Amino acid sequence: MDLTTVIGNVFDINILIRIVMAIVLGFFIGLEREMTNKYAGLRTNILVCLGACIFTIISIYGFPAIHVTTSDFGTRDTARVAAQVVTGIGFVGGGAVLRHGATILGLTTAATLWIAASIGMACGAGMYGLATVSTFLALTVLVSVRFFEKTILVNSTKNTKRLKINITCLNENSNDIYDHIVDRYVHLREISKKLSKSDETITKISVILDISDKKPIQTLYKEFQNIKGLESVSIQEFNEMV
Repeated sequence: MDLTTVIGNVFDINILIRIVMAIVLGFFIGLEREMTNKYAGLRTNILVCLGACIFTIISIYGFPAIHVTTSDFGTRDTARVAAQVVTGIGFVGGGAVLRHGATILGLTTAATLWIAASIGMACGAGMYGLATVSTFLALTVLVSVRFFEKTILVNSTKNTKRLKINITCLNENSNDIYDHIVDRYVHLREISKKLSKSDETITKISVILDISDKKPIQTLYKEFQNIKGLESVSIQEFNEMV
């Protein structure tokens, strides 16, 4: 397969559709993650989806279905090393992910390393057109989506916090408090109540909810102070690793 044929294949409408679809579908998956305040958001999911698309295209078009046989080395599969790159780059990307308290750092960096490996693989297979187009699209994603995040999503998602609230109250007030929370907070993720094992007159209520506020914990403390029958309440940021 000569260079002209490779470039012609890359700019074939079917391959371009595959690449664009990978970006579009990765965007929608990342948007859902972003809107639910997950750490792996738009850019991470788009880059992973695009990288997987590039790897797949390379596996289809980059390696002819032949074996190289020599008297010195025997029969060799020309795609074996490339297959190991796909697995090995995952360990490299994993080393770029860092956790600092409740914050996860480096996910987009890891995804960028992964797609960089796929672009390098495309170059090694002689698929220069695919590598060039993919590089341009990856850079477009990194720059344009960052702008989208800062201008469009910053007010709707970045200020959203997921909090866990532990409440103790008298048994006779537990139903009223439970109903108040369900009615008051529309972004309620989870709520449960059970009797205290140490004191049969006390009920414990556990709540997980999302709230958009500059000082969400202080705001919730003020709101819960006005609830009748509340014995104690503790509020902390909920760290969900999904």
